[in-house]
Amino acid sequence: MSFRGEESGGEDGGRTASASDLRKPFLHTGSWYKMSSAGGGGGMGSRLGSSAYSLRDSSVSAVLCTLIVALGPIQFGFTCGFSSPTQDAIISDLGLTLSEFSLFGSLSNVGAMVGAIASGQIAEYIGRKGSLMIAAIPNIIGWLAISFAKDSSFLFMGRLLEGFGVGVISYVVPVYIAEIAPQTMRGALGSVNQLSVTIGILLAYLLGMFVPWRILSVLGILPCSILIPGLFFIPESPRWLLQQDLNRTDYNAKMGKMEDFESSLQVLRGFETDIAVEVNEIKRSVQSSRRRTTIRFADIKQKRYSVPLMIGIGLLVLQQLSGVNGILFYAASIFKAAGLTNSNLATFGLGVVQVVATGVTTWLTDKAGRRLLLIISTTGMTITLVVVSVSFFVKILPVNIKSLAGSVATLANWLTAWLITMTASLMLSWSNGGTFAIYAAVCAGTLVFVCLWVPETKGRTLEEIAFSFR
Repeated sequence: MSFRGEESGGEDGGRTASASDLRKPFLHTGSWYKMSSAGGGGGMGSRLGSSAYSLRDSSVSAVLCTLIVALGPIQFGFTCGFSSPTQDAIISDLGLTLSEFSLFGSLSNVGAMVGAIASGQIAEYIGRKGSLMIAAIPNIIGWLAISFAKDSSFLFMGRLLEGFGVGVISYVVPVYIAEIAPQTMRGALGSVNQLSVTIGILLAYLLGMFVPWRILSVLGILPCSILIPGLFFIPESPRWLLQQDLNRTDYNAKMGKMEDFESSLQVLRGFETDIAVEVNEIKRSVQSSRRRTTIRFADIKQKRYSVPLMIGIGLLVLQQLSGVNGILFYAASIFKAAGLTNSNLATFGLGVVQVVATGVTTWLTDKAGRRLLLIISTTGMTITLVVVSVSFFVKILPVNIKSLAGSVATLANWLTAWLITMTASLMLSWSNGGTFAIYAAVCAGTLVFVCLWVPETKGRTLEEIAFSFR
């Protein structure tokens, strides 16, 4: 399948294609690749054409787009990791109590709840790229507010703003990656999201060993500061563009959106790839999801919606109840309580293990399958958390509905994350062993949940997965 501009012959056709290119908002679709498809001609067109030649492989463009939006999850991870190496310094400099610092750590999750509620509608209304732009701005403002904080008020405000941006990012980035990834790479590219989160956490742990907390917060603006210009060079989600085409009544506007849809998909699959089959599959899927124009909460009772939503919420909530955020937010304090002399170095080691484990998972996802990896990982978490719990006890003794459902699931994730990060340090002060015993019990429950309810999605398209729940 070719671009519409290429199908228009003659001089008039060329003028039409050129005018169409000039009218495209740059942020809207990343119009560099549309101009490059014209081929022929000299000057900028030929230079862009030569650049496009390097993107002919069907996987390269999708990988590059994924790496650009992965700056969002890196920002997410940096926010999670920030409180661990800075806890003692912030408490000392600003005179905070342990409860106040726990509130500071958890406020990012409160902001993320607000972002989660709005994320689905924002992503549907202005697109995936526009949503990430909106998410980046409060993140930058929030980090600056923290860096210049003289008391808890600016500290809390900055954390809330960061959280809002993270809440939007946590929904939009996985959706964007899933919608642009080829079927054979969806698992691997989807895992880049979580890999990027762990890289962000690792960077916060590493830099926190060497720079003061105010400088660390200034460094926190870098991922989003790079993400903003990067968004101008990637295409919008083809599925979202097709949805916009179906929403329009004006014929010329509809044709423009359809052109955007085909152009976006073509650049993501390579300029020499025949996308006709995938275009038809996506059209059928989007048109099917639009048969009912309004999705209400009552509709979620239908099996086709309730089962995947239950699985999504279950995995997110159980993941948070395992205590992962409490451990990541306050890792340095936990290692210090365990008697380690260099808790920051141990925290950095935790970050390295996370990155390595996630990197291995990224490679294995499309080979072993998601369900098997979930079963193995939750089994390992249960065993290791029991070991940690016992060790602490021993030491103490002597010493479509995507926008609606996605927002609900993301909100549940952040609500649980707030509960865990708000209570983790207080629970640890109550009992280190008891805290990890509770987390281990949740992991055991997660294992049962995955075995009973979570289906395998390896090698299946988004459309096939949705159909299986009917």
